[in-house]
Amino acid sequence: MAAEFHQRTGKLVVLLNGNRTAKRNKPTEEFNHGLAMSQEALGDGQVFQVRIDRKVNSWSGSIEIGVTALDPNTLDFPSSATGLKGGSWIISGCSVLRDGRSVLEEYGQDLDQLSEGDKVGIQRTAGGELHLWVNGRDCGVAASGLPPQVWGVVDLYGKCTQVTVVGCDNVFRREETRRAATTEEALNIPRSCSRPDKFPNGLESENGFVGMELSDVVNNAILTAYSGSLLNVSLGSPLDGGCSVTSNDALLFHEKCGTLIKLSNSNKTAERRRPLDEFNNGVVMTNRPLRDNEMFEIRIDKLVDKWSGSIEIGITMHNPNNLDYPATMTNLRSGTIMMSGCGILTNGKGTRREYCEFSLDELQEGDHIGLMRKSSGALHFYINGIDQGVAATQTLPTVYGVVDLYGMAVKVTIVHNHNHSDRLRRNNAIMRALSPDVGRRVFDSGDAEVERLLFHPNCGQKAAIVCDGRTALRPHATDDFNHGVVLSNRSLRSNEIFQVRIDKMVDKWAGSIEIGVTTHNPAYLQLPSTMTNLRSGTWMMTGNGVMHNGTTILDEYGHNLDRLKAGDTVGVMRKEDGSLHFFVNNVDQGLAASNVPSNVYAVVDLYGQAAQATIIDDIDLPPLPDDSLDGNNQISPCSLFSLTPSNDLRFHHLHGNNAVISNGGRTAFRQNCRSEFNDAIVMSSRALREGEMFEILIQKMVDRWSGSIEAVNIETPPYLGVTAIRPEDLEFPSTMTDIDYDTWMLSGTAIMQDGNTMRNNYGCDLDSLTTGSRIGMMRSLNGDLHYYINGVDQGVACSGLPPELYAVVDLYGQCVQVSITSGSLPVDNSLSLSNVTEKSFPAHSPAPGIAHRFHANCGKNVALQSDGCRAVRVHGFSHGIVFSIKELRSDEVFEVKVDEIDEQWSGSLHIGLTTLQPSDVPCTSSGLPPSLLELRSKVSWLVSGSEIRRNGTLQKQNYGCSLERLTVGNRVGVKRGGDDTMHVFVDGVDMGVAAAGIAKNVFAVVDLYGKVVSVSIVSSSALEETESMKPPSMSSDSCSEEEEEEELAPCENEASVFMATIEFMENHGRNILLSNEGHTATRVASYNQGVVASAQPLPRQLLFKIQIDRLNSQWTSSLSLGVIGNCPERFNFPGTASSIKRSAWLIQRDSVFHNSLKICDNYGPNLDTCPEGTVLGLLVDNAHALHLFVNGMDQGVAAQDIPNPCFVVIDLYGQCEQVTIVTNDVMAIGGDGGHLRCQGDLEKADVVDGIKENLCWTPPPEVNPMKTCEYQALCARFKELLPLPDGYFNEELKCNLCYCESCHKLRGDEAYYKRGDPPKDYALPFGWCRFALRLNPRCEVANVYKKWHTAYHGTSVGALRRALDHGELVSAGGASIFCSKQAKVELQNGYNEPEENSVQEKDIVKVNLSPTMRYVGLDRFCPKIQFKDLKSQRHHQAQVAFQVCVRPGSYKVGPQSVGASESIDPRFSNNEIEWVTKERASTVLYGLLIRVE
Repeated sequence: MAAEFHQRTGKLVVLLNGNRTAKRNKPTEEFNHGLAMSQEALGDGQVFQVRIDRKVNSWSGSIEIGVTALDPNTLDFPSSATGLKGGSWIISGCSVLRDGRSVLEEYGQDLDQLSEGDKVGIQRTAGGELHLWVNGRDCGVAASGLPPQVWGVVDLYGKCTQVTVVGCDNVFRREETRRAATTEEALNIPRSCSRPDKFPNGLESENGFVGMELSDVVNNAILTAYSGSLLNVSLGSPLDGGCSVTSNDALLFHEKCGTLIKLSNSNKTAERRRPLDEFNNGVVMTNRPLRDNEMFEIRIDKLVDKWSGSIEIGITMHNPNNLDYPATMTNLRSGTIMMSGCGILTNGKGTRREYCEFSLDELQEGDHIGLMRKSSGALHFYINGIDQGVAATQTLPTVYGVVDLYGMAVKVTIVHNHNHSDRLRRNNAIMRALSPDVGRRVFDSGDAEVERLLFHPNCGQKAAIVCDGRTALRPHATDDFNHGVVLSNRSLRSNEIFQVRIDKMVDKWAGSIEIGVTTHNPAYLQLPSTMTNLRSGTWMMTGNGVMHNGTTILDEYGHNLDRLKAGDTVGVMRKEDGSLHFFVNNVDQGLAASNVPSNVYAVVDLYGQAAQATIIDDIDLPPLPDDSLDGNNQISPCSLFSLTPSNDLRFHHLHGNNAVISNGGRTAFRQNCRSEFNDAIVMSSRALREGEMFEILIQKMVDRWSGSIEAVNIETPPYLGVTAIRPEDLEFPSTMTDIDYDTWMLSGTAIMQDGNTMRNNYGCDLDSLTTGSRIGMMRSLNGDLHYYINGVDQGVACSGLPPELYAVVDLYGQCVQVSITSGSLPVDNSLSLSNVTEKSFPAHSPAPGIAHRFHANCGKNVALQSDGCRAVRVHGFSHGIVFSIKELRSDEVFEVKVDEIDEQWSGSLHIGLTTLQPSDVPCTSSGLPPSLLELRSKVSWLVSGSEIRRNGTLQKQNYGCSLERLTVGNRVGVKRGGDDTMHVFVDGVDMGVAAAGIAKNVFAVVDLYGKVVSVSIVSSSALEETESMKPPSMSSDSCSEEEEEEELAPCENEASVFMATIEFMENHGRNILLSNEGHTATRVASYNQGVVASAQPLPRQLLFKIQIDRLNSQWTSSLSLGVIGNCPERFNFPGTASSIKRSAWLIQRDSVFHNSLKICDNYGPNLDTCPEGTVLGLLVDNAHALHLFVNGMDQGVAAQDIPNPCFVVIDLYGQCEQVTIVTNDVMAIGGDGGHLRCQGDLEKADVVDGIKENLCWTPPPEVNPMKTCEYQALCARFKELLPLPDGYFNEELKCNLCYCESCHKLRGDEAYYKRGDPPKDYALPFGWCRFALRLNPRCEVANVYKKWHTAYHGTSVGALRRALDHGELVSAGGASIFCSKQAKVELQNGYNEPEENSVQEKDIVKVNLSPTMRYVGLDRFCPKIQFKDLKSQRHHQAQVAFQVCVRPGSYKVGPQSVGASESIDPRFSNNEIEWVTKERASTVLYGLLIRVE
């Protein structure tokens, strides 16, 4: 076999000397990517041997050697040899690893102690055994069972940077000779192999460390401490004949252990059984007492994230043979010292709260924890090889090691080789910090070297440091919101500012960047998930508050960091007097803290929205990095941009003032898009190649401006005077038409050169493009410029273009956001900007499969084309109903695109779901109604404009984007969710839950109504399986009722289990008292400290309900409720739930908060107005969306992306003093019986279906929120100011109804109802408060309130008494009360009514009415009057009106008379909104309406 390396190597390796020498590039900047392999497979008995030529002192660890069955010709080289899988055996230090996992902990010579000139080799024997050779000596069998063909592997890792192959000799030796030699070697162990018994704790000369490199000192200190009796540590070459001996009395776990512990791996591994069900009973101890200066070290193998708390480790005097193991070691009250979290517990009581900077609760899988009892009796703990100092003194001489696998900790393994490779990689992060030249440039500043402020390479788990340490980012910012802590590389000098610029933000999370200082050295700090969790030596500015050691010390301080945007800067400075100041956009926010010690490090927490930040100093800033790095790749800071593929087109980091580049350079966005329409030019990051397509996708447009996108090419010849137009030198104009040289562009339909039009009426019009359109451009080989619309070539735009061109896009006018789609780059909006306030409309790519089709049975004016994929309305404006040909499956989207519109018609497309089977539609002209609104033969749900209707009855208003605005190219779709909900999509964007309780077997239905003339299907169904492949019980038409019941059974069972076990957790606010077996929570003092949480996590699709038992009007505000993503078992609840700032979603009043930040306004009813007896519920659906239920009514989605598991949290605040869990009817939403219907609902449905047309439904009067409704109380106080006798009003308060937003939502009122014979629509007076008038007995006998129609009449305060005196709106003299002359009225308590000009009574004698208060509530009919509220002493404006019953046939319906150009009420046409009556006794006063502003 040739003695040389294979030509394929790791990415940092170069081969020299005829491929006999391998060298690792950048040895002081990178410690891995140094793999080299033998040219050919090893022969039997051949020793593949290398000589170590060069080592550096920057890192821990050294050469690793072994064999692999992987062919180097096809191998994708990993970063290190321990990453080789598929049959690989690697020797690292003293360990033997197979496929990356340790199989032998103590073997042969320690490779890390070899020096330059030492030789190391590897051999595969004919018997398939692996041998290691060091300086010509065989170290024995390392592994057996090797395959016949293996290649030698050498990893130039850590300190080892260069090796040379010195031979591939055959070793012919009989097995007997080998065994004899092995025995002889074993019997000649030198006596010098003793273990040092002192851990070097300084650099004094007596320790022998004078003149050494600092990294050598640290390495050897760690190695000495961990050597046990197995190694002889030496900085030079190993002694001849040096070897290691395995003790016959090795430290193992004792066979007697906790009840849930399972031992394996020869009692070196302990694992807690049922880790998701139990969190304790996981105590294990060593099999013998610890010796003096003996290291007991374990490695964390497995964690779970269900529990709080984690591993605990320590010593105990108790013999495991005699010990009755407790559930947790902290319960042992004698002879025990444990490290728990970052503190020390002695006999179960805390003796040192902050023992070290590390917390055991935040360690990860792979971390090491050790302890040592020194000969002096001092106890030390070690974390990843770092001594944490003296934890206790004068410990007993006989102690056992003990480990408590508590909470998150599930599995650990005793580590005998304390220099294992996985810990070496962690130590290398420390060595980066200790070596000042690693990964850092030196900036020359005159004669002295300037130590520049950079980010320290030791950063959070989800963070990465790039750009030579100047930029920190969270590469996967949309997957996680924390673990983004970064620190400065050195401590701050006095009066030195540390300032960073926010480069990128995401809009998925709440919260943002946090900045501060800490006394902790980043080289040794075990970084927490967020810096506010650090409980020592830390000052942070978070939001607009300042925290010290996790506790808020200033509530209102400076600018709110959560409101910053990309491009803003934040800074921190410790002044010479010890005061701490923060800066926002270079503005000092004032004194934040005093007496801050010196030698503090700056710290930045890239939390929540903050995704990337760059240090700002006097040296020019680098360009923003082109991409987010993959957290799994190990990348050199100085080689970041070299990793970008040469064909990776992106936007250049230089651009117009209003443009922002995100998504790793793939997305461009114009900020402030509704106030700025230009200054948003962006260019490609490099010149286009010949024949290369540059294509963008239009992702967002606004309808404020005219004009749209402009796509441009700019010539940049490589020579003579044209470099001025390069992106680096160009002063970007407001629009590209201002460039007067070397520019070709398409604007609208015009081709322009150098700002002048050279051709009109080109084949496409950019102004006509819509969201989702793709536009591309390409320069052909012959110099022609072509444009492409949605992949279709539009022909030659111009010719004779030079070869070197940059693509330019001007985000002008309506076009707001685009993304590059060319090449292999996927469109990704994961790093969009936080200041995006409007919805983007990403392109929708239907799943591959069979295209949807329309059913042949359709409206009489519909013609189907393109094999049923296109529907056209050929006549009129109606009779355009079409159905899907098949039922929709769960979560299947049926989507159509608008092809043609006709502006002569009003109205637009309707879309929804129906249980009507198209095959049941009669093939006659009268088979289907003219409009989908009238389709009531079967249950149908549809969207009309922005309204949701069921069988034509309004269910919800202001839903999503109005379909009235659809135009050509827009797409609209409908989906039946797996949770029995209907969702509507507009241009691929889910508008949210439109309706719930959808039947299982439904068809999509579309109504080509009004201006929408033609649509075509753009969606497809999933590929159908053949009948032989289908599961017998899934999606079968012949599925029986029994099968359906079986499918529902698990959900019902889960609901019953949840119902039986649900209760409040014992851990709660200090003012809470639990009773009723944990089902009732009562606040017993004050107005706060009343937070409670559920004891069990909330399952998906299950409703958690509570009832408000008691309110105390002494306080203001009331309860709030929501969910938290952390287990509250050990949570320290704050005074109010609104102070929970981690993984919390809270509904308070009528707003939704996430981590104390408001994310939604006007959601549901105001919880402060909920009366006693109100039942509130919370549900998280399968889409991870949070819903609030009020008295059984779903208020819609409150928040998205709720984690699983989550716990319900309730804050008994202010008025709310007691709540009880409702357990008698916990139900699974989405199953049968998922929605409860009251009797009123049943009667209303009957009216809708036409079964009981004479039946009138009114909102149930028993729900009366007046007790706590502030708005109704304010209206009542205004009513008391009016000179009206009490005898006119009904004495029963329950008849008074408030129609404010909170109250009507609490009652579940719909917007419109029917009343009278024949039934007539009327709208509820939302926003008003009704005070019921005393009923006339004759009216009750005549059943006026059911047979007459309901209407409203606007009036003035001066006319109220006269109308009430007559009991109707027409006075005895025949004059109109509405039009009567108004007198200036001055009431007591200081309010007066403004004068109004009105016509004389004799001129008009008619009475104006309307079925909606939106019309008669206008100022023309209801003049406003000012008054002063005696309670609040505030001034308000009030209006008054009457709710009346009007006799059918006594009035005429006419058009509005106020000159309105737009629709006043969507339910009533402007031509039918005003009713006029002149007949006396045709109206009966029903209620007085009051509205206060």
